[in-house]
Amino acid sequence: MKKVICSALLCLIVGMVCSMAIPAKASTIERATWLWNPWSLIDGTPDTLDFLTEKQVTKVYVQIDRDVSADVYRSFIQGATAREIDVYALDGAPDWAAPKGYLQLRQLLGWVEQYQMASQADADFKGIHLDVEPYLYSGWNSKRATVIKAYQSLMKEAAVKAGQLNIRMEADVPFWFDEIKFKNTYGSGLLSDWVQQQTDGITIMAYRDTASAITPLTLHELTVGQKLGKPVVIGVETDQTAEGDYLTFYQEGETVMNRELNHVYQQVKGYTSFKGFAIHHTESWKALKP
Repeated sequence: MKKVICSALLCLIVGMVCSMAIPAKASTIERATWLWNPWSLIDGTPDTLDFLTEKQVTKVYVQIDRDVSADVYRSFIQGATAREIDVYALDGAPDWAAPKGYLQLRQLLGWVEQYQMASQADADFKGIHLDVEPYLYSGWNSKRATVIKAYQSLMKEAAVKAGQLNIRMEADVPFWFDEIKFKNTYGSGLLSDWVQQQTDGITIMAYRDTASAITPLTLHELTVGQKLGKPVVIGVETDQTAEGDYLTFYQEGETVMNRELNHVYQQVKGYTSFKGFAIHHTESWKALKP
């Protein structure tokens, strides 16, 4: 009987450790997620907020679709604010690095400006979060220098506008941007370093499914972030992908993900730049097996 009780107690303790793998929002560690389907907020805001609260989320990057009423965003942000969750306006696409891609950025910035002017403080976006991924644009391989410069121009313009609006400007970056060199009117160096200099913070898309693979992909950005005094959030994937099972926790499930992120946390918590984890993305996280 004692063995049975001890086994049950051990299972309970293990379960608690796994569920608490990412530090709770009572700490300074963020837990973020991307919400790519704002249409789901029209009827599902309460369910989404309940899910975010259950997962101890502190920040949400919400896709901006101008066909969705501003009132939908307003209602969601007010609910999130009441739960101490910050909401960022999310947008971006590879063709934003095209010759006239800046026009799409300006549409986003204009929308956010009008939205902020018409909203109360508890419904305001806390910042802009860009996910451009210029390396998926068709010109990346043939005209990389031109594409990189267009991408940098976007980042600069977004940073200036965010400053004018008195909100933060963050961006997603792939872990391998610290291998991409540039030399143009913006200076020279590594692209990831430059992005960190221009933004108020980055989320590294360190899409791997083990701590031993995730941690090394983040160390350069964490080191640079520490020197610059800029926060770094580590992002992982939960959606199914044809690019390789090792990129996502889709197969392993949430318990394994939390365990591995706890291992990452133990390895990077000494960096003052480390601010937490981001889970890509809300819908696939909801569907992720235990």
